[in-house]
Amino acid sequence: MQVGVQFFPDIGPTVRSARDYWQDALHLVGLVDRYGYSHVRTIEHYFNAYGGYSPNPMIFLAAAAQITRKARLVTGAVLPAFNNPLKLAGELALLDALCDGRLDVGFARAFLPHEFGHFGIALDESRARFDEGMEQVRRLLEEENVTATGRFHSFRDVTSLPRPTQLPRPPFYVAALASKESFERTGAAGYGIMAIPMAGGAMAELIGIYREARRQAGHPGPGTVMLAFHMLCHEDQSEAERIARAPLERYLRSLVDAASEWTTGISSADYKGYDQVIAALARETFETQVAKCAAWVGTPECILDTIATYQRQVGGFDSASLQVNFNDIPLAAAEASMRLFGERVLPKAMTG
Repeated sequence: MQVGVQFFPDIGPTVRSARDYWQDALHLVGLVDRYGYSHVRTIEHYFNAYGGYSPNPMIFLAAAAQITRKARLVTGAVLPAFNNPLKLAGELALLDALCDGRLDVGFARAFLPHEFGHFGIALDESRARFDEGMEQVRRLLEEENVTATGRFHSFRDVTSLPRPTQLPRPPFYVAALASKESFERTGAAGYGIMAIPMAGGAMAELIGIYREARRQAGHPGPGTVMLAFHMLCHEDQSEAERIARAPLERYLRSLVDAASEWTTGISSADYKGYDQVIAALARETFETQVAKCAAWVGTPECILDTIATYQRQVGGFDSASLQVNFNDIPLAAAEASMRLFGERVLPKAMTG
């Protein structure tokens, strides 16, 4: 199993400035190569404390690329619905050059109604915009003299520059929430998948669907499953729980608040059942996240047990993407956690 770090700002200016948040994040990136973390990842969101400090993940990843020399740089994820594919393809290839071919590109449909509203894009166009945009970006990276006629974007005889450093293009991932269809489509397409960890049985089923779809489509190997976890490692179990509890619960509240329109009447055929998904997330607590192994909190020994338990429950996954400075966790606590995890957990997790 590979283990990397994910920076997901879920705060606004009343808690911490963007300058302070990203300076802290870059400081933590300085630990990544030293301890063998496999990737650095961040997201694309807008207008809200939930992710809004990261409207373009490539800017932060370009900075992180200059600090690291080994770790992969991961967009987790870019949103085709809000981007012109011509611009997106060029920016991704530029980032691939800046990091010397260490880029992994995650794509997502976007799911927050307020983002669609501010951009003036219909929620019911979400799936179509995602499918069209991702395919056009793929072609622009892989091919030259590309012509595409789409519902949303069309172009003729275009060769995107710069050309990608990795050939034919950087690896692709698709972010998925809980839809069996999303896992199946991603597997059939031959891409990696990014997801949040659900309870073991449910996650095992989704991973199985993904891998079977890959097999039936004739893609080699089992693919790549990347799951995101909150992590706080400390020599003292009770102190780890004390540090992580309130920030984790604030993170959960920020997610539910940002997506609350799904539970107050907004609906879309492209997001079936999202009212129930968000309602379920609203019931999550620090204790439920720890119980289902979605939060790795505690001593190195406790976290190793948690990792082994979850791997057994889901039948194995390939990459863990750790949120290490979620909400308002102090830099000193996040740094100490990353160091201890890197010294005592990471070597065993990667070989176990």
